Amino acid sequence: MSGRGFGGRGGGRGGGRGGGRGGGRGGGRGGAPGGRGFGGGRGGDRGGGHGAPGGRGGGRGAPGGRGGGRGGGRGGGRGGGRGGMAGGAKVVVEPHRHAGIFIARGKEDALVTLNSTPGKSVYGEKRISVDIPAALGEGTEKVEYRVWNPFRSKIAAAILGGVDNIWITPGAKVLYLGGASGTTVSHVSDIVGPTGAVFAVEFSHRVGRDLINMAKSRTNVVPIIEDARHPLKYRMLLPMVDVVFADVAQPDQARIVAINASHFLKNGGHFVISIKASCIDSTAPPEAVFAREVKKLQQEQFKPAEQLTLEPYERDHAVVVGTYRLPKKEKK
Repeated sequence: MSGRGFGGRGGGRGGGRGGGRGGGRGGGRGGAPGGRGFGGGRGGDRGGGHGAPGGRGGGRGAPGGRGGGRGGGRGGGRGGGRGGMAGGAKVVVEPHRHAGIFIARGKEDALVTLNSTPGKSVYGEKRISVDIPAALGEGTEKVEYRVWNPFRSKIAAAILGGVDNIWITPGAKVLYLGGASGTTVSHVSDIVGPTGAVFAVEFSHRVGRDLINMAKSRTNVVPIIEDARHPLKYRMLLPMVDVVFADVAQPDQARIVAINASHFLKNGGHFVISIKASCIDSTAPPEAVFAREVKKLQQEQFKPAEQLTLEPYERDHAVVVGTYRLPKKEKK
């Protein structure tokens, strides 16, 4: 692409302002002075700071020429982790209405959980350090939070979607079916804290390795590499639990959850189930699939209280939350 072709916005403007001088000024702004394509030569790196040609990638650093390296590095560093998150002073962490979950208010708001293994990331997520008044005596102490990405976690997507209750609270015992590599399991482990426990069942040995590695540094996670269709294989590892969370994406998902709940979920306990419509029936409309699954759950003594789709974060997914084997009210 020639310099003239792109110089409409940067180089062109500079050129129009005064011939010889315009070349230099246009280059500085991100226009292409020498036809090197996209923000050529040195203009690229300086232009990156200003917003780069075409406005794309301004914040992230220069898109073109040599500037990619220099502009990119500088832009990233100054932005404080690209969201104002790393600058401790700028970020305020507030408790969410769900116990054990927090909101970090900075340049962008983010859902966060208190990191139970400070200094460690599980899947490359951002960490935020905040100074809080020390519990004992004077001064402050550092507390670390982990950003919870709703695009990688159904529970985070449900929380941001406005679910009334997730029932996963500090001190709870949670049976997590479909633990995968432990992305969401690690955040659930943060929420339940040292007094709670997460029993994560995963069938695949390949991702199960990541789950086991994550559990090495988190004492409240018990990884179980077994098929959730056969709960008797791991019954000796589990006590009765308060909550069952399921993200197994199988056609017989309702049956899998029901058989696990009958063994391990206490009466009056709660369930959170993520349903992927295409995994159950790819020919029917998602709404019909969700309704059918809810009916199956009702037949198994589950009492669904709410259902919501995970729309901006996942396509054709819904989360159903409710109670299991509600004790019958005694008549007076």
